[in-house]
Amino acid sequence: MVLPPLRILADENMPMVSEIFAPFGEVTLTSGRDMRPEQVEQADVLLVRSVTQVNSQLLKKASVQFVGTATIGMDHLDTAYLTKHGIYYSNAPGCNADAVVEYVLSCVFLLAKQKGFNPLDKTYGIVGVGNVGERLRQRLSAAGCQVLINDPPRGETEKGFVSLDNVLQNADVICCHTPLIQDGDYPTHHLLNESNLHLLKTDAILLNAGRGPVIDNEVLLQCLKLRSDLTAVLDVWEFEPEVNAELAEHCAIISPHIAGYSLDGKVRGTFMLYQALCQHLDIPEEHVLKDFLPESDLPAVNESFANPLQIMQQIYDPREDDRLLRSTLTLPAEQQATEFDQLRKNYRTRREFSSLTIEEHTQSALLGALGFSISS
Repeated sequence: MVLPPLRILADENMPMVSEIFAPFGEVTLTSGRDMRPEQVEQADVLLVRSVTQVNSQLLKKASVQFVGTATIGMDHLDTAYLTKHGIYYSNAPGCNADAVVEYVLSCVFLLAKQKGFNPLDKTYGIVGVGNVGERLRQRLSAAGCQVLINDPPRGETEKGFVSLDNVLQNADVICCHTPLIQDGDYPTHHLLNESNLHLLKTDAILLNAGRGPVIDNEVLLQCLKLRSDLTAVLDVWEFEPEVNAELAEHCAIISPHIAGYSLDGKVRGTFMLYQALCQHLDIPEEHVLKDFLPESDLPAVNESFANPLQIMQQIYDPREDDRLLRSTLTLPAEQQATEFDQLRKNYRTRREFSSLTIEEHTQSALLGALGFSISS
């Protein structure tokens, strides 16, 4: 069946979106954060990221029939409105999960070197065990680490989950990977707050690479002021693109919401929307993901790299994102927010661990558990 060309409006920061969606029709690119109703009015397909609020205000005059977000979360989509108006919507669950996991591992192994501890000896607590949290659990468990997991919805029907208080009291490293949920049985807005942040054990590391408002940022700031033993790593912020500069000063590692920004993950997110649109239109897929991913230009790594951190830094070094974001924090608030978006928009190419092959290394088993490709 031959379909009429579709009018596609897409966030300009979605990689390969023109190439992947060109077979469907005309692709128009625009700023996701500044998307306006008059731009959407004539579109058949709307492709966004988390910076675009898709709601009645944006779609009030639109004829959109398909909305796709190249993100795991959908809290920026008014799904009730979309359903009511018969607009099909889709997200990209798990598209950048491996990238977020690798951001977490890179940060923890870097802190381990700086603070002088063995990351494999620590107990990890994962709050939110969805696509990201589950993959992080799998890699940490494969590496021999003790892992505590907290996810109340899953805990209703599955075994092995513990309470949030248990995680905060017993984990050395707490990793937040929950979606932002405002209401219902299990809201996550300010999940970590004045009633529980004091439970963090001595010398704990708190890392948030999920959604900024899951942690009450003002309470966290006061907690960090009172307890110099705590270490915070924040990739997401409660009021981003504005960053609380004082909170940032008290964090060990900061970044501008880029934990999932691997090239592999971003292209995978776009491609998953291609798959969803094909399914919606009931047409066969003509491409596979590897059609749009470049070959890795990273050389194979061997025994000359002594430890996992050195190898991780061939792929990703959190210190660069920390430096870039800190350089914006003395700017006026509006300019700082603009620079936050620019850091995301102009983000450098970053691949995933699996794009790097390990050859003849004494720690091959550990490196394989952490996600690197091991040469046979």
